[in-house]
Amino acid sequence: MFGAVARKLFGSANDRRLKAYRPKVEAINALEKELEGLTDEALRARTDEFRKAYNEGTSLDDLLVPAFATVREASKRTLGQRHFDVQLIGGMILHEGAISEMKTGEGKTLVATLAVYLNAISSRGVHVVTVNDYLASRDAEWMGQIYKFLGLTVGTIVHGLDDTQRKASYDCDVTYGTNNELGFDYLRDNMKYRLEDMVQRGHNFAIVDEVDSILIDEARTPLIISGPLDDRSDFYNTIDAFIPRLDKTDYEVDEKQRTVTMSEAGMEKMEQMLKAAGLLKAESLYDVENVSTVHHVNQALRAHKLFTRDKDYIVRNGEVVIIDEFTGRMMPGRRYSDGLHQSLEAKERQPIQPENQTLASITFQNYFRMYDKLAGMTGTALTEADEFMDIYNLEVIEVPTNMPMVRIDDDDEVYRTAAEKYRAIITLIEDCKARGQPMLVGTTSIEKSEQLADELRKKGWEAHDFTDVHAFSELYGGDDGASKKKVFAILNARYHEQEAYIVSQAGVPGAITIATNMAGRGTDIQLGGNADMRIRQELVGVEGEERQRRAEEIRVQVARLKEKALAAGGMYVVGTERHESRRIDNQLRGRSGRQGDPGHSKFFLSLEDDLMRIFGSDKLDGMLTKLGLKEDEAIVHPWINKALEKAQQKVEARNFDIRKNILKFDNVMNDQRKVIFEQRVEWMHDETTAEIVADMRHTVIDDFVRKHVPENAYPEQWDTAGLKDELARIFGLDLPVDEWAKEEGIAEEELTNRVERRADEHMAAKVAQWGPDVMRYVEKSILLQTLDHLWREHLLMLEHLRNVVGLRGYAQRDPLNEYKAEAFNLFEALSTQLREAVTAQLMRVEIRQEPPPEEPAPSLPYMEAYHADPSTGENQLALAGPYGDDDGTSRQAEARNPSDPSTWGKVGRNEPCPCGSGKKYKHCHGRFA
Repeated sequence: MFGAVARKLFGSANDRRLKAYRPKVEAINALEKELEGLTDEALRARTDEFRKAYNEGTSLDDLLVPAFATVREASKRTLGQRHFDVQLIGGMILHEGAISEMKTGEGKTLVATLAVYLNAISSRGVHVVTVNDYLASRDAEWMGQIYKFLGLTVGTIVHGLDDTQRKASYDCDVTYGTNNELGFDYLRDNMKYRLEDMVQRGHNFAIVDEVDSILIDEARTPLIISGPLDDRSDFYNTIDAFIPRLDKTDYEVDEKQRTVTMSEAGMEKMEQMLKAAGLLKAESLYDVENVSTVHHVNQALRAHKLFTRDKDYIVRNGEVVIIDEFTGRMMPGRRYSDGLHQSLEAKERQPIQPENQTLASITFQNYFRMYDKLAGMTGTALTEADEFMDIYNLEVIEVPTNMPMVRIDDDDEVYRTAAEKYRAIITLIEDCKARGQPMLVGTTSIEKSEQLADELRKKGWEAHDFTDVHAFSELYGGDDGASKKKVFAILNARYHEQEAYIVSQAGVPGAITIATNMAGRGTDIQLGGNADMRIRQELVGVEGEERQRRAEEIRVQVARLKEKALAAGGMYVVGTERHESRRIDNQLRGRSGRQGDPGHSKFFLSLEDDLMRIFGSDKLDGMLTKLGLKEDEAIVHPWINKALEKAQQKVEARNFDIRKNILKFDNVMNDQRKVIFEQRVEWMHDETTAEIVADMRHTVIDDFVRKHVPENAYPEQWDTAGLKDELARIFGLDLPVDEWAKEEGIAEEELTNRVERRADEHMAAKVAQWGPDVMRYVEKSILLQTLDHLWREHLLMLEHLRNVVGLRGYAQRDPLNEYKAEAFNLFEALSTQLREAVTAQLMRVEIRQEPPPEEPAPSLPYMEAYHADPSTGENQLALAGPYGDDDGTSRQAEARNPSDPSTWGKVGRNEPCPCGSGKKYKHCHGRFA
């Protein structure tokens, strides 16, 4: 009560924040007349003046007013668009490193140019991050006109570029790219062996478009680069042979939960068998060094006790093929992960295919937190403001619309069954079609959109093939501007470029468009259609006066269509159910009422919807039946809206907790990743690594001496035989340690010095034999390659540790604390292994004298990069080309002959098969034989 009164008297915190920007807006407006009088050259020269002032110590904050005024003037001259005052405020919010929430249609793409230009003055690079390749290319070309006019360089990072092209784009003042590509480039850079091969030049400032989609929706799944593991067939077959030896008392099966766990007796029996086979790295099966072995034992147990041949899978042509539990169909090409499929192959005595190993991975949360300054823009972020602040330290500031919002938002209509709900939606669709009102129908999944499409087809409607742009003209054909045919377009977020065109024309009178949440992001729905998009698509190849004439005809037609759409009430947005997140519902609603246009929105729900079902619809259904709610009747009341909002808030809070918990675990690996990656870059920077290698060598000797020579012990108590064996194993030196120990007055320190002297002399002889330049190259190569190999093994161990550490919760121990402690121990072990492995290799290295190559870089392994797409659940391949072929070059699609596999080169497993079947390569020619 008091808070509401205070807000009326003093305004909200958001209002007070916006008020503080007003003086700067007025100062920018005051410069407008002056800048209008400048020539193009004089306006462009201001960039050099700003850079000079910045280099002399002027802050970017002090340059904001003149820089923003310059961008506004350049935009007027290049795009014919003038930044509104609210857009200037949005640009200031971005420059401060916050999230600017601006409604759909308020021109966020143009807003970004203000903060981008100002921060590009520092010449440290600015990244503008988009959700797909189409938007990255479109925005770079469109907004790039402003930057180039002002003398800045613009680059684009999209799928299919080689390293040279990527490096050139990152070296530009402004770089547009997708979140996936930027993240994968960072991971790949930290697998390179030379500094000059790295493409990124740091993380200065990033503006994330659709920031809620990227930093929240897509943050659930990490970016992963993987490659095939070495052949481990013997390992799987050995473990598989142990499982039949277990009795029923050695394990417990829970068929309902589909889990199987070893009993205490079973663990002891397995430990003895593994010891006998020499597969235990430490004394106990429970030691952290054996976590990978335990993981594979558990997978073998699952393969034997939970998976049944001819029910869960079949064996055909030497391949274990999964059977879909819901449809009963075979799914060739699909494989279980984490070694389970290999365990099934071992069980069935089939050839064991190599397992893919994670070579590098990172979450978007940790990638974007590396930027010195991060900002974002979206139409819907306020509902997730706590998460943005908690995880990214990003404040959300709501920017008012340029024109008042006049959209009508109706209360939800709730029906008892989904069939009644769909009937009500179709009735409304037919009504809008008859009145010539454009309609956008939002569904929560591809499956639900197809379901609605099927219902429409039963009523005589026809789905449109949106891949044919010209065929879509039926929707705005005819003199009155609206097609009389009962057609609709259905968008499933799979073809971004074509769908952007369909979305841009969804405001045509009578157009009915069904879309999933992610479809057409970054594209405005303009009433009457988008004239510029139509001109680009329909007049391909038309030039000169003919193009001008037809373009003018399109503009006149669009203006007439807009009047008709306005008269019909503007865009009508319908939601077929409530989403888990209020933010997604608000995104859908925001498609209507653009820039002061009229509009309408309504959500239709049924008690069979997921959200209603989860929150107690059984009682509600019984109550409504008693109250006499008849078929096809709906209940409509603001109280229901409030109850649903509370339910959504609960789900949002739960999802936030899940993401936060995932991040806590990932932070452990992220801290280690940062140490490893920084170490790699430091070693690549160093002219010589001789000192680093010598330190490693001396540390190994110190460790060995401490281990075998107890402190304050007499020489006769020293384990000289053990020390001698260790030195022979790592250093390849046969040292008279036992004789030294017999000398009178010998001490631990003297013993250490003698061993170090001998090891140093051995290395000095190699340097003298091969020369310092050759040894410098060899040392650096061995350092980097050994670190990479051990880091990959470490990632695999952490993955397996994370899978099993949850069980410690049963022992009243916090899994996160256990994971931190074990991960730290593993990292310490990695450091020890690195020192020993590098020392052992360098002490034994033999070099063939050949003409030295010019700074050769060891080639990277074949890799696949992927990230799960939240809209489809499928892994989207981010790179298969540049590292796919043996020569390190991309085999372009046009160079591939569909009928000649020899021309294909290496094809990424998730790429479309070059044969033209339309299937992914892994489901077609790339299937395991």
